[in-house]
Parts: sequence; structure tokens; C-alpha cells
Amino acid sequence: MLQQLKDFPFDIQISFHKVIEEYQKELDEIESEISKEYMQKMLDHVSQFPELSEGFSDPKLLKKYHAPINILLDDLFPNILSNNEIKAAAVPFHNILFNVSKRLKAILKNAGNDFKLMFRNMDEELIYIFSSIQILKSYGYKIDISRPLYYDIPDEDGIKRHYRISMNADFVDIIRKDDAPEITQKDVDILLQNVDDIELWKEKIPPHSYVFKGFTIVNLTDVTIDDAISELKTTLLFEEVNEEEELAKLQEIFRSIYNISDLRVGFTVFNKKEMVFERMDNKEAQSFILDEVLINDCESGICEKGFKTLIDDNAYFTISNVDSYASKNDNLLSKNLIKNDVKSCLLAPVAKNGKLLGILELASSRKNELNSINAIKLDDILPYIVTTVERNRNDFENRIKAVIQSECTSIHPSVLWVFEREAKKFIKDLDKDGLASFKDITFKDVFPLYGQIDIVASSEARNDAIKRDLMDQLEIIMNIIDKAYKIEELPIYDQVKYRVSDFKEELQDRLNASSEQKVFNLLKKEVNPLMSHLKKQSEEINELVEQYTSMLNPETGLVYNHRKKYDETVQQINRTMSRYIDKRQVQAQNIYPHYFERYKTDGVDHNMYIGASMANKRPFNKVYLFNLRLWQLSTMCEMENRFYQLQERTPVMLEAASLILVFNSTMSIRYRMDEKKFDVDGTYNARYEIIKKRIDKAFVKGTEERVTQKGKLTIVYSQASDEREYLQYIKYLQAKNYFGDNVELLELEDVQGVVGLKAIRVNILYSPDSNHPERTINYEDLMEELH
Repeated sequence: MLQQLKDFPFDIQISFHKVIEEYQKELDEIESEISKEYMQKMLDHVSQFPELSEGFSDPKLLKKYHAPINILLDDLFPNILSNNEIKAAAVPFHNILFNVSKRLKAILKNAGNDFKLMFRNMDEELIYIFSSIQILKSYGYKIDISRPLYYDIPDEDGIKRHYRISMNADFVDIIRKDDAPEITQKDVDILLQNVDDIELWKEKIPPHSYVFKGFTIVNLTDVTIDDAISELKTTLLFEEVNEEEELAKLQEIFRSIYNISDLRVGFTVFNKKEMVFERMDNKEAQSFILDEVLINDCESGICEKGFKTLIDDNAYFTISNVDSYASKNDNLLSKNLIKNDVKSCLLAPVAKNGKLLGILELASSRKNELNSINAIKLDDILPYIVTTVERNRNDFENRIKAVIQSECTSIHPSVLWVFEREAKKFIKDLDKDGLASFKDITFKDVFPLYGQIDIVASSEARNDAIKRDLMDQLEIIMNIIDKAYKIEELPIYDQVKYRVSDFKEELQDRLNASSEQKVFNLLKKEVNPLMSHLKKQSEEINELVEQYTSMLNPETGLVYNHRKKYDETVQQINRTMSRYIDKRQVQAQNIYPHYFERYKTDGVDHNMYIGASMANKRPFNKVYLFNLRLWQLSTMCEMENRFYQLQERTPVMLEAASLILVFNSTMSIRYRMDEKKFDVDGTYNARYEIIKKRIDKAFVKGTEERVTQKGKLTIVYSQASDEREYLQYIKYLQAKNYFGDNVELLELEDVQGVVGLKAIRVNILYSPDSNHPERTINYEDLMEELH
């Protein structure tokens, strides 16, 4: 029994004066002599305890007056109903219970000695406000506070049961003290506008300014199933942050519904297209059909009856005795149920319009505990689970579409709003008269930005890898033939060896476009048939042939070692560079929304377009362009650093050269529906695309030196204003240790269709240790460290 709250608008006086008054009135009206005599004797007995009528504030006296209180409340708490009713007399909001029915006593006893009776979601501030509202209602103000109150009480199995509280206040007087402030309609209006302001409530209705005289009667109704269903709806409709906690909560709810303390819940996804069961993406989610298996076809997963019941009929499939089921059915379900110590289970179809989405699984460790009778408890629950599963499936499909949209098309999120607008128009036109066309998407007056980080001499590196693989393969073949010739001196061995040797000499001199095909033809027509024969010659030769075969690429039949290392290095570089610039792009979009695309070659290139037409009514200023250019410059330096930091872990050592193209004029770009990509619009703008394709092959004027160089960033431009702008950026980034002091101003040789280009070339500073970015070195020192 809890003590009286210290901070409360009432002084509590537990009193039975109203009950006594009611009995006295009834005494004059009652006709039955037996009842009249009993009532008189009861009143005479109770009159010996004046405190019961006058009231007392110490809850401990309830124990002292237990017997007369029991007699006085006998009509209100008939003993014959005490084993059925969950009922008690109480002091409101204090959890002070007395005259407790036998059933409520048993419930509280089963909850354990450590259990403390508390209102659900009700702190002391809220109790103060609720009790103050009772005072306002006593003044005649109509205020609706029909919020139900609940007790959550665990049973002997630890399952939390939920009880709704009904409160009868017929035997209460609320008495205003002399020093209590007057309450006006204006006060009530202010209080109702500030229901969370506890200090205001305490100002208008100060603590202990009223007297609560009497007691209340509380009736508890077990609403565990109703409350669990309501909680289940909330859990399903609102996604939780922590999926593991959400699954645990769902399991606890089902345990309350079925009154099974160790009930386990699982779920298996049904893939209609492939007719297979699949595990949920969530690693914490259990599947009793699949267990550790990620995917399994339906027919071997469950029995024929279960297949028809769940998939064809969308009905409950129950196994009340798993051991008996397993003795007759040898399938994945029976094996996994036995493995997980399941003795009875209920499989419920989660289906929408006859289409099965998945299977809800309930499992018990005792036979017959889950059966076809209590399966009907799910009737009221399944619709909400269906809605949730369908929503989650739609969300997942939308994620798939988003990945495809992100990885496989050129519709960047920054311009998606235009496509959505046109799609809405398309749908409206289609619904109106069945005729619709998707209009071209064009953005006018946008500034382009282009950059690339390219692998230097990638063709030479690739050709060198191919050549080394071919030479290795021919060398291995010659070694096998030499050993075979010692065992069996056949002229064909000598002839094939001569052919292989001839090819080796040709490859040693040069590798041309036809070299790989020539070697392939030699292998197919002469070497491979010979190898089939050599395998049978001796154990040693057979082992050499097997080793040789294991080194071949199954698709080409050629040794794939050095080429594989080169390809893996390029893939790793492209993947790392792409992820890095994608991550930095998220930050760049905060500068100003703009279109961005990047694509992988032997390195990573990127295009950006920025302008008012792309930003959906957001004002544009060239300061955003300047910010984006500076962002691009610093990002390119950072990408070069990532490139060389990666070299410590790649199979092949490669080098990079970076370039940025500055285009001073605005242009228009159009989304080409046939190619599903943006491209420049108009003949004049096509000049920009020509420059992009040819610029990295340009030479410095009057020399044979490529404009792009290892260890340097090249900025190509045509206007003097661009030169001034980028020299300012370089000076700033030199102070930030992005660039060194070697800044070159260059003129470029004319390339086909493009004249008058210039370039700034500046050496990049590198941070070889990503954990200590403050330490920077130049390119030459970097090469020494890497080698």
C-alpha cells in the first residue's frame, strides 16, 4: 500500500460518511423487517467508530478499522461475488486499495512480492492535472477527460496482463478550503490552453487547497487480448527504430494474446514468381520453415496438405503434435520444428486478395497448446499484419527501383521533380482520352563542370599484362612438351614446340591487335588436342597438364593472371573513386541543387550542370557556381590522394592524372529518351562535348608533352576571367596544403575543331597516411614511399 502523494491538490480524508448517510435514508424506506433489523444493527455497530464518518488521513488506520469497514461495505462488495469480481475500494491516484476482492488479491499475489501497482503512463504531474480537473468538474465546468486508466500486472507465468480501471466516485465530497483561490471561467480557459504547464495549474489550484473526503470504488476488467491487439496495431502501423526491439515486442504481444509465456514468433516470405520460401531481410527474424536456409522451393519445404491449405486456400495450417507430424512427413518444415524443439505450431497465411505474401508462424514447446481452435484468435489480427507486410514489400520494391534508378539510369534525384511532373501530366492525359506522350526534358542556361581522374598509360599497362600472360602460357606449354619429348620422341612434339617458340619471338618483339587471336587459334587447333594425349603419358605429365589447365580462364582458354591483377586493380580503383565522389556529392548538393553523373572508364569521369532551371523555383546566383567549382577542385585533389593510398593494397601499381574542364558559357541540355541520358542540346553546345573527348590527348604548344601529367592537376579553360578565378582557388588551396608551389600557365596545341585553349597545371600534395592528413609530400617523394 503506497502512502499519500506529497504534492497533490487534495488533502485526503478517507471517509464513509456518504455510505452511512445512504443507509440511514434507506432505513426509513425499507419494508422488509429482516433487512431493516440487519441494517439497524450494522449502523449501530459502525457508530462505535466515529472516525469512519468523520474521516481520517492516515492510510494505516484502514488496517485498524478493517472489520467495521468490511461490514459497512458488504452490500457494495458481496462476498458471493468476491471470487469473480476484480474490485476494491480506493483512494484515487494513490494506488491505495482496501476491501480488495479475493480475485484481485490472487492477481496481486501472483504478480510477486516485488511488484508495485502503478498506473500506466501516468506520472505525478499528470496525476496532479487529472485530479485538478475533478475539482473543476465539481464547480460545474464541463471538461471531457474520458481517458481510460490501466494497470499492467504480470501473472504467475510472467505474462503481463492488462486491466482497464472503471472508477465510481459516488461516495466522494470535494471540499474547498478557505484559502483556496477562486476559479473563474477565464482561469479555466487559460488552464485548458496550457494543459502541460504544471506550474500554472499549481498556481490556479495550489497543492492541498481542497479536501477529498470519501473513497472510490474501482472495478478492473481484463482487457489483455484487446489491449494486445491495440498495441499490435500501433507496433505494425508505426515502424520502430530498432528492428530487434520491434520483433521482441511483437513476440511479447502474441504471448499475451495466447497466454503462452514462451511462445515464439517467426515469419517466412513467399515468392510467388519463383514459388519459393525466403527468409526476411532482417537477420533477427526467425523462420521455422527455413531455419538457417535462405531460400527453398515450396513443395519440398512443407507437406502437400500444408501447401494446399496455405498457398491455395489461404487457410490456417496447424500442427498440434509435431512429433506425430514428423513421423509421417519428412520435409524441411518437420526437420526444423524438431530441431527448434517445437511441439505444436500454427502457420497463418498472410494474404491479400487471394495472393499469399508470407506465413506468420507461432511455435510452442508443448503439444496441443497451439491448435485449430485457438487459431481463430488471429482472425482480428491478421488484417493488420497483411497491411504491414504489404507496406514493407512495397517499400522494399521501391528501394529496388531506387537502386535501379540510382545505378542504372541517368535521372539524378536533383532533377527527379521535373520527371515526376511530366509523369503526372502523362498519366492525366492517358486517363483522359487514352493519348499521351512523354515530353522532352530540357534545362536551359545551365553551367557545365567536367572532371576526370584517369589511369596513366592504361592501354600500355593492359597490353603489358596481356603480353606477360601469353608469354607465361607459351612457356608452360613448351616445358610440358619438353618433358613429354624425353619420354616419347614424336615428331609432332617437335613441330608444336617450334610453332610455340615462333609465337614467343613474335610476342617478344611486339603485341598487336591480332596477337591474342593468333595464340588462341594455335591453342585450339594444335596445343589443346595434344594436351589431351599428354595427360595419359605419365603421372608427372598429367599433373603438369592439370596445373596448366587450372591457370586458364574458362571462357577464353588463356592464362588469366597478370590481366586479372590489372582488371582487379582498375575495378578497385574505380569502385573506391566512385564511392568517394558519390559521398562528397551529397555534401555538394547542399551548396545548390544540381545535376550530377559519373561514369567509369579507366578511371572515373564526372559531369555536373548547375542553373536556376534545375532548382525548382530556387533563386540562382553565380556565387553557387563559384562554390561548386571550388568544391570540384578540392574533391579532385582528395580523389588523387585516395587513389595512391589505395595503391598500397592493389595487386598492380598504377598512376593517375587529373583534369578539370572550365566552360564559361551557359548551355542547354536535353534528356534523350532513346539513349536514356542527358546530352548537350544544339550545335554550338556540341563544341563542349568535342573538347571533353579530345582534351586529355592535347599537347602543350610547341612540345610533344601531354597537358595531363602524373602528380599534377590540369585545369583547361579559354577565358582570362577563368584563369584569374582559378588562380585564386589554387592560392586558397595551397594554404590548405592541397597544392604545392609549382603553378604553370600553358597554351595548348589546337586539336581538331577546337582552338585557343589554355591550361593551368599545378602540382598536388599528397597525404600518404590517411591517419595523419596533416603530413603532405610531393609526387616524387610519394613514388619513393610506394616503391
